[in-house]
Amino acid sequence: MMREPIYKSLFVQVLVGIVAGVLLGYLSPEYGAAMRPIGDGFIKLIKMLIAPIVFSTVVVGIAQMGAMKDVGRIGFRALVYFEVVSTLALVIGLVVATLMKPGSGLMINLADLDVQSVAAYTTASQKLTTTEFLMNVIPNTVVDAFARGEILQVLLFSVLFGLALLGGGARVKPLVGLIDQLSHALFGIIGMLMRLAPIGAFGGMAFTVGRYGIGSLVSLGQLMAGVYLTCGLFIFIVLGAITRLAGLSLWKLLRYIREEILIVAGTASSETVLPRIIEKMENLGCRKSVVGLVIPTGYSFNLDGTAIYMTMATIFMAQVSGVHLSMGETLSILGLLLLTSKGAAAVTGGGFITLAATLSAIPAIPVAGLALLVGVDRFMSAARALTNLIGNAVATIVVARWDGALDMDRARMVLNGDADADLPDEVLTPPEPIFVTPTYAPSERS
Repeated sequence: MMREPIYKSLFVQVLVGIVAGVLLGYLSPEYGAAMRPIGDGFIKLIKMLIAPIVFSTVVVGIAQMGAMKDVGRIGFRALVYFEVVSTLALVIGLVVATLMKPGSGLMINLADLDVQSVAAYTTASQKLTTTEFLMNVIPNTVVDAFARGEILQVLLFSVLFGLALLGGGARVKPLVGLIDQLSHALFGIIGMLMRLAPIGAFGGMAFTVGRYGIGSLVSLGQLMAGVYLTCGLFIFIVLGAITRLAGLSLWKLLRYIREEILIVAGTASSETVLPRIIEKMENLGCRKSVVGLVIPTGYSFNLDGTAIYMTMATIFMAQVSGVHLSMGETLSILGLLLLTSKGAAAVTGGGFITLAATLSAIPAIPVAGLALLVGVDRFMSAARALTNLIGNAVATIVVARWDGALDMDRARMVLNGDADADLPDEVLTPPEPIFVTPTYAPSERS
C-alpha cells in the first residue's frame, strides 16, 4: 500500500501551522494577536457539532446494548475509574506544588493586582454551589441544551432518550437506524472541517504568543514549568502504567492520536477533537456502546489535567500570599477540589470559575491572587487540555477492557500501524453504515 506524500499528512500540516504561529507571534506580536479570530473560528466550527455528535453517539450506543443493566454497569465502572484517577491527579499536583514551592520566590503585593480582570470569574463562582451545579445539569428545555452546547445537559437527555429506545422494542428500531445514519453524516462533516485544523492551530498559537509574549512570563515560569512537569509525570508514569496494565502501550497510543494531540496543543482546547477521538476509539476496537458513554462523560468528569492545574494553582496562591497551610487545611483543600473539579465543564468559564469557587471557600487565600494567572492561563491550558484528552483515551480503553468490550487483537494491530486498520491522516472517513435496512440488527464495531 503506497503512503501519501508527507505534506498531505494532517500531523505534518498541523505541526507546520503551530511553528508558523509561534514565529509570527514572536516576530510580530501585533499581527500575531490579530490572528485570534482564526483560532476561535476553528474552535467554534467544531463546537457547533459536538452536541449532535454526543447525542447520536450516546443514543445509538445505549440502544444497541442488550439491556438497561448494561448501561448501569458501564456507567458505574466509568465513574469509579474517573474518581480514582482524578483523585490521584489531585494528589500528585498537591505533592509537586508543595515540594517545588513555585510561589515562594514571588514578592507581589496582592493589593496592587488588577482585581477587575478576574471579576467575571469570581462573580460567576458565587453561584457555583452544589445545588446550582446539580440544577445546571438539567436543561430548561431540550432545545436550550443543544443551543448552548452544554455537554452535561445534552448527555443527560441523550442517556434518557437512549434508554427509552432500548426499552421500545421493535417499534423504534427504524429510528435507531436513522440516528445512526445521522452520526455518520456528522462525522463526515468533521472530516471536512479537519482540513482546516492547520489554519486553526496557526491562529491559536499566533494569538497566544503575540498577545501574552514569552519574556514577560518569566516571573511565573516556575508555576508553568511545574504544571507541565506534573502533567508529563502523570501522563507517562500514571497513565502509562494504567495502559500497560490494560495490555497496551501508551507510546503507541500517543502515536495513534498524534494528530489530535497537535490540534489540542495548537488550539488549547480538547473539545476540538472530541468527535475524532470518539471515532478513533471505536476504530481501535472499543465497543461503540462503551465509547458513547465514556468519552462524553469523561469530558465532564475525567479532567485529569484540570485537576492537576487547580491543585497547583491553589497551593501557588497560598505560597504567594504567605499563607502556611497545615496538614488539616491541605487535606480540606484536597477534599474540596474533589468536588469543585467535577464542575469545571458544567459552567461557562470552566476551570477559572471553579478555581475561584474553591478559593472563595478558603478564607485564608485571597481570591485576588487569580489576577496573577490571567496572563499565563492560556499557556497552561494547553497542558490541561492535552492531559484531559489522553486521560479520556486511556479511560475508554480501561473501561472497555474491564467490560470485555475491547477487541485486543484489533487494538494491537491498529497501534502497531498495520496498514488497513488505521484511519487516513487528513480526513476522518465515516465507517460503513451499521443499518442498511429498517430492520434492526445490533452489531458491534470490531
